[in-house]
Amino acid sequence: MPLRIPSLILNIKHHAFLPLALCAMALLSPTEAFAFQQDGTEVDFNEYSGEVKEASSNKSLVFATLTVEGTNISTITNTEGNFLLKVPKEYTNKNVVVSFLGYKTKKVPIASLEREKNEISLEVSVTRLSEINVNAPKDALALVKETLKNRDENYFEDPSLMTAFYRETIKRRRRNVSLAEAVVNVYKTPYSSTRDDAVELYKARKSTDYSKLDTVALKLQGGPYNTLYVDMMKYPEYIFSEESLSNYKFTFDRSTMTNDRLIYVIKFNQHEGILEPLYRGELYIDVENKILTGAIFSLNITDRNKAAQLFVRRKPAKVDVWPTEVSYRVDYREKDGKWHYGYSSVFMEFKVDWADKWFNSQYSMTAEMAITDWERVSKTERPRYRQQIRKSIILSDEASGFSDPDFWGEYNIIEPEKSIESAIRKIQRQLGRDERNSD
Repeated sequence: MPLRIPSLILNIKHHAFLPLALCAMALLSPTEAFAFQQDGTEVDFNEYSGEVKEASSNKSLVFATLTVEGTNISTITNTEGNFLLKVPKEYTNKNVVVSFLGYKTKKVPIASLEREKNEISLEVSVTRLSEINVNAPKDALALVKETLKNRDENYFEDPSLMTAFYRETIKRRRRNVSLAEAVVNVYKTPYSSTRDDAVELYKARKSTDYSKLDTVALKLQGGPYNTLYVDMMKYPEYIFSEESLSNYKFTFDRSTMTNDRLIYVIKFNQHEGILEPLYRGELYIDVENKILTGAIFSLNITDRNKAAQLFVRRKPAKVDVWPTEVSYRVDYREKDGKWHYGYSSVFMEFKVDWADKWFNSQYSMTAEMAITDWERVSKTERPRYRQQIRKSIILSDEASGFSDPDFWGEYNIIEPEKSIESAIRKIQRQLGRDERNSD
């Protein structure tokens, strides 16, 4: 039975696809003016930055998790292995726990960290053959089914209020043309509940330079919900509903270790006879406890027209827009024996082809969200309907102008990549020039 994707503006029925919507809007609008936004709140924290690397090869480790021991405060490394962690001063006597799939978890005393240029090295965790052979499952599909079945026992059973940092970027080839960032409150319902999570926008900023977007303004519809629905243990209906499992072939690939847990890597792909675009990727499952600790997967673009229909909401008549890659990632974290959503990302690359132009344009969109803190709350604690952001939100339309480097205050964020960091500096220099010219 096909499912209606929960993006209200699309109103399309098809089989279960994650609700990412690309809006190719009409003609170019003028470059927007940027406004300052000051928080002015006193904060009491220390800020540490650096890089997480592999000890033997010195290569950067992407999406490694850093958590302040004994708390729910955490962050991740970006796609260049860099991190930025803000720690309340009352916790400076604790350790930072650094973990990454396939590597030995490391504890680093916060007191030993410098403010900048810290290098944390992790060693590869070697899997012993004896561990692989003990109680090894024989059927990959059966393991996946059991993991989904055990969801209510292994994942959060209480409602939680999660603080999250969300960022979305649009690039034309390698140049940033749009950047929107936000701190949001995610009201996460229990994994056993059929009630959707709710999101409340706390603080946001944006910058869009439409002059780099040819004659179309590209906007991402759905905002934080694009990443939230990648939580496949909360929303299995978008990829692994009971009916859709039979569309996939599951196979054992390899095993690895993380936090002294044996993790099996399960590969999956749609059966050859299925023509509709489905998914392929890898599931990382804790074999002993039947827990999904993470997943990386992408859309099989078997038909570019069908794929375009899934993601393109609006476009000019003389323009063809189609995705060339759509990929997803989700990571889970453990606290007191229970697991919860920790990070997810969506990457989409697509082409825009004008009927009256010789060459087409290539764009990419990235949306990512990381949980930076959380607390358990009562079942009645949930924002009013008017306070919740809509599932059809376009964040770049809702957010205010860009601001100073202290805009985020004590909130942990994902360290910007070098290209984004360069774009932020450029915006700040322009803001400074605008202020001086207005005096």
